[in-house]
Amino acid sequence: MRTIHVVYIFALILLISACKKEDFLDRFPQDAISEPTYFKNENDLKLFLNYFYDALPVQRGNSEGNSDNFAPGSRDVFLAGEYVVPATDDNWNYTGWSNIRNVNYFLNRYQRAEMDATLKSHYAAEAHFFRALFYWEKVKRFGAVPWLSTDLADTSTAILYGARLPHKQVMDSVLVDLNFAVSNAAEASNAQFAGRITVDVVNALKARICLWEGTFRKYHALGDHEPWLREAVTASDELIISGRYGIYKTGNPDRDYYNLFIQEELRGNTESILARRYIKDVSMHNLTRQISDVWPALTKNFVRSFLDKNGVPTALSPLYQGDETLDDEMIDRDPRFRQIIATRGFSFTNNANGTRDEMTLPRIPGVVTGYAGVKNYSPDPAQWNANQSTLDLFIFRYAETLLIHAEAKAELGEADQAVIDKTINKIRERVGMADMVIASLVKDPDSDFPTLPVLLDEIRRERRIELVGEGFRFDDLLRWKAGALINNAETILGMKLTPALRAQYPSGQVSNVQVDANFYIRVYPNITNRTWHDKMYLYPVPINELTLNPALLPQNMGW
Repeated sequence: MRTIHVVYIFALILLISACKKEDFLDRFPQDAISEPTYFKNENDLKLFLNYFYDALPVQRGNSEGNSDNFAPGSRDVFLAGEYVVPATDDNWNYTGWSNIRNVNYFLNRYQRAEMDATLKSHYAAEAHFFRALFYWEKVKRFGAVPWLSTDLADTSTAILYGARLPHKQVMDSVLVDLNFAVSNAAEASNAQFAGRITVDVVNALKARICLWEGTFRKYHALGDHEPWLREAVTASDELIISGRYGIYKTGNPDRDYYNLFIQEELRGNTESILARRYIKDVSMHNLTRQISDVWPALTKNFVRSFLDKNGVPTALSPLYQGDETLDDEMIDRDPRFRQIIATRGFSFTNNANGTRDEMTLPRIPGVVTGYAGVKNYSPDPAQWNANQSTLDLFIFRYAETLLIHAEAKAELGEADQAVIDKTINKIRERVGMADMVIASLVKDPDSDFPTLPVLLDEIRRERRIELVGEGFRFDDLLRWKAGALINNAETILGMKLTPALRAQYPSGQVSNVQVDANFYIRVYPNITNRTWHDKMYLYPVPINELTLNPALLPQNMGW
């Protein structure tokens, strides 16, 4: 029952969202539930907290257009260096702080409920979980931010936003919230909390946040990184030793990874720590339709990062057949290659009459790089109807937890073969990929991280492949202080389109597709590479908010 089903109550929505700036939390609107009659019992607490579940980070296979993994046809404004300080930003303006304000509202009133104290603490743990999540998102985007923990009885700018506190100070408070949640959340075995925030879900978030913060502090030279890495190890280890989770596999290594992301029911799937359930005519989404409308186009840089199936980088492997064509490129590669990228024989459509629309040539120019990402894409036409897909989507996936554990242990210098066997090699086992053997690792001469120890380098590669498209890559570049990887010309190049391959397409289909001197597709013909500026490690504070509250100064560096 590690799933989520959000209940919407109209009056509750009014209670939380109808408040405007001029009267926020001054009093409840007359047409909503009144404060004196609310927070009286368990149902009140549960319904209030249900509002926040929609903010959980659902993992979608097309959500990394802002990284070096994908090159969307419309280039990312931020990575293109064209982003300017906005007048306002929905991540900072009044609405942007509403979730944090509402969590605080709950935390200052939930004790009124007349119910079992332990049960009451379970719901308080949910609130602390959400506040930790919301604040981490603020810190990732803006760095120093105000910390709000009390009711906002005064609507003045100073009370509403306050002064910005340093990154480390805010994140230390985030860790306090996470630890409270770990100590008080319901056990995963508690049927009453099936589909809600349990201690396992909290540990999954804690592991994710602590790895991010520990490596951010290390690579940005902020200091005090080791305790965070140890917290990441502890949280991930709790999930590993629980025995409740495992890597999904059915004995079909050529399909299991792909099939994992096109399931209509993740309830009971051992890889699901928490997933978003979608039910026909109740709650549906549009992801498969979005993918079929605008195909996620993977970059040459990402595709080159696949090892061969023997676990050796292509620059060193005797198995590598080159990249003159996609058919050559996929030979003897990591088996996830064909489960992440559409290759010859991939079925785009499985019709009810038994016919299939199978790929022969890469579908350019529709897929602007030629490398079509197929994660979360279902060939079932029933999933293509607008806003009617019922495929469940992960929020926390066990494979990520294993990758967190391996990386945190390696950062601490404690990743021996036993650690790799219970993490990386468990993931590789699903697809029949060669084990990672520490003693046999050889530094890739084409590594994006030439000065990084080979073990960390290979763990980062494994993370990039296994989690591609799920929304982690830009955050990873931030925490590793690796934004300059965006400068690599291959992050905006696609597959090779040689004259011989071009001639196989119908006349005119690819006539406007431009290539570079080596015949790699140029996604953006007017530029040959992007330029990273270190100010891009943070977004700027919007102009209106700085004007209203000078206490928010100084502006983030470089903006």
